Amino acid sequence: LKLKPTDSLSSLLQASPLARPSGVQTSAMFKNAGEISTDSDEDYSEISGSELDEEITWIEWFCHLKGNEFFVEVDEDYIQDDFNLTGLSTQVPYYEYALNMILDFEDQDDQLPEDQQPLVETAAQMLYGLIHARFILTSRGMAAMLDKFNAYVYGVCPLSSCENQNQAVLPIGQSDILRQSAAKVYCPACREIYFPRSTRLECLDGAYFGTSFAHLFFLTYQHMQPTILPQPFVPKLYGFKIHKSVKENLKKQKEATQRKIMNWEATESGTRSAGAAAEILAD
Repeated sequence: LKLKPTDSLSSLLQASPLARPSGVQTSAMFKNAGEISTDSDEDYSEISGSELDEEITWIEWFCHLKGNEFFVEVDEDYIQDDFNLTGLSTQVPYYEYALNMILDFEDQDDQLPEDQQPLVETAAQMLYGLIHARFILTSRGMAAMLDKFNAYVYGVCPLSSCENQNQAVLPIGQSDILRQSAAKVYCPACREIYFPRSTRLECLDGAYFGTSFAHLFFLTYQHMQPTILPQPFVPKLYGFKIHKSVKENLKKQKEATQRKIMNWEATESGTRSAGAAAEILAD
């Protein structure tokens, strides 16, 4: 059984739903608007033919899609606990239908029209991403992310000194709200965030990883925190370090120039005001 190629996320709302090997309709992977996938099997997971013959869950299918390897598989027991999903129903449209899709639950008595199925598929992606951001804060979710961190799934830090040490990075969001910012990567050595090298990771919403996970991860696994911090770059001229007094003097000169400009503008403004007042009195 061969999966059909997916369209971009923007065209997903008008496309017909994809069929998952288990027979339950599911959604395409996250893509930017205008990004079109090809017919190549490389766009999909590395699921073997024997695995396709077996019944797989929506979560397994989704996380094995090419580009979704950055997600861990959330335990169904975690999803079935309503406490873990508090507040998500107001953030995701078609919440109940999306949740049923993730849990492979089909309610024959309450089904949407066929033309609304793509909306449910998109909502299921969003809902799973938000649940994922909460799950990776748990001990089981963090352990799964540790495996990906050790496997360099998210890449290495682009900073020269960190790259030389082959420092692995973790995904991080700059907001916990959907559609605020794309996913970035956090380096524990230089403690900076960067745009990920993987375009597939950059296509994901930062809310799917959250703002707290990376920091909690290194508090939990303190032995993974680098002990040697990268040395800052030192500017030199002809092999000699530039003394910090040079920068301080340049800064003082710039501030003095700005003050002179502001005083001159204030004087000019006062002169014009006085001239206008004199003209009014003369009249």
